[in-house]
Amino acid sequence: MKKMIHKKGPKEKETSANLSLSIVATLKEEIIHWHYPPEHRLTEEELCKRFQVSRSPIREALRVLASDGFLKRLPNRSYVVKQYSVEEIEELYDVRQALELYAVERLADMELPIHHTTELEDLRRTWTELLTEPSKRPEEFAILDTLFHDTLANLLGNKSLLRSLRSINERLALFRMLDFENQTRAERTCHQHLDIVDRIMAQDRPGARAAMQGNIEEGRNNIRTTIKDALARAYLSKTPHA
Repeated sequence: MKKMIHKKGPKEKETSANLSLSIVATLKEEIIHWHYPPEHRLTEEELCKRFQVSRSPIREALRVLASDGFLKRLPNRSYVVKQYSVEEIEELYDVRQALELYAVERLADMELPIHHTTELEDLRRTWTELLTEPSKRPEEFAILDTLFHDTLANLLGNKSLLRSLRSINERLALFRMLDFENQTRAERTCHQHLDIVDRIMAQDRPGARAAMQGNIEEGRNNIRTTIKDALARAYLSKTPHA
């Protein structure tokens, strides 16, 4: 008798795809926030037990994460976590700075429509209020900081630039949070953001560029310290998925 081969139906395929997407999202978030040290090995067996799924969605999730640069596939078909080095993080800051300097220069050159002006005024109001809210947690502050820069890039209307910037910001999420554990840094960021908005609205191109450059470079200058903090947390975290 021929062995019957079970073929997955549409519903089974959809379920498996959804499981993979969920696993990708979870592992990606953990890698971005350095829950794993560099070269940490992820095994199919361990992940199957953790997520209570078969090997199929796990294999697909690992393939996607490797394709996106979050994992590295070894010759024996196992995977290890790919964390960025100091030099690679600094390169991300360099590219981020180039994109954001271009964005603010273009915005400062533009005759802004009313809805753009309204969004800039909303940003100014948010960051003025943050100056009086020193109790904000670093992770909350980091999210608002990312949103500030994302909003400016979005106002420009360049979708390719926005996609590139969002990809970079995704990798820099933890470093932003660690940076804002310093309350003085958080306060300076408020002033820097207000200056950026005011310079754009005044159509002061050199001033907008200088304000943005100062804001980004301060974060870049703290990279070596924040990576040490990230590594310490990763190696101390013995149960990253707990």
